[in-house]
Amino acid sequence: MRNTPGQSVSVKIAVTYGGVMTESPSPSADLDLRLVRCFTVLAEHQHFGRAANALHLTQSSLSRQIDRLEQQVGARLLDRTPRGSQLTEAGEVFLPLALEILGSASQASARARAAARPSRIVIGYTGNVIVTAAVGELRRRHPEADVHLQHLDWKDTPAALLEYRVDVALARLPFPADRLHVTVLYDEPRVLLVPRDHRLAGKESVTLDDIADEPLPRAADPAWDAFWRVDPRPDGRPAPDGPLIESVEDKRLVAAFRRYARTHLTCPEPAGAPGTGTEN
Repeated sequence: MRNTPGQSVSVKIAVTYGGVMTESPSPSADLDLRLVRCFTVLAEHQHFGRAANALHLTQSSLSRQIDRLEQQVGARLLDRTPRGSQLTEAGEVFLPLALEILGSASQASARARAAARPSRIVIGYTGNVIVTAAVGELRRRHPEADVHLQHLDWKDTPAALLEYRVDVALARLPFPADRLHVTVLYDEPRVLLVPRDHRLAGKESVTLDDIADEPLPRAADPAWDAFWRVDPRPDGRPAPDGPLIESVEDKRLVAAFRRYARTHLTCPEPAGAPGTGTEN
């Protein structure tokens, strides 16, 4: 989809200101962060095989890592089930604290690195946000600065800032801005992308009423999905569901659009139509 005038898409720069086990050994006062990370990944996937793949471990190795962590903690954290794994009551308590521990460790390392190299700045950016000119100007004005770029997944902007993996990020809203300082750089209009023989192709502008019954691609993130599909519509009706797109950089977005064009609109060649009436 392109953008519709009337509802702007703000591209912003965001900156931070920064069950008990029986007959187990006595719990250790120190936790191995590598084991804690294994636990959090397994809790996320709820399956030893998928978690092992994500961690680049064998299932048997991951199982041993979890056993070692449970010995350190002094409680059983996970139960194996026919469908995968399930957190015990102790595991449910431990998980949010484990995530906090890993986050604090990451921040500690990042802050130490920043203190050791005060002239270093890491600029994060998401897909389709062009930073070349801005970075070039920064280097021209501050030749002493050690400027680094880091591509961010579109859902990862807040975490990257709060965990001090980047010092500044250029990204499109919406995303959670709690504890972040956000500055609007510019607004982008929206347009609608349709097949060339679509009834709306060639129109100078379109409204929400014009596309009320058209299926639009869905985003995995609820905030992005609601924003881009204007869901619910101003009259309270839900927007019709289109294909699910899990990444804005995913080439399946184009493939999914072509598939819907062939199935519902008969022509795969797209044309752009600006739109109005989508102000939030």
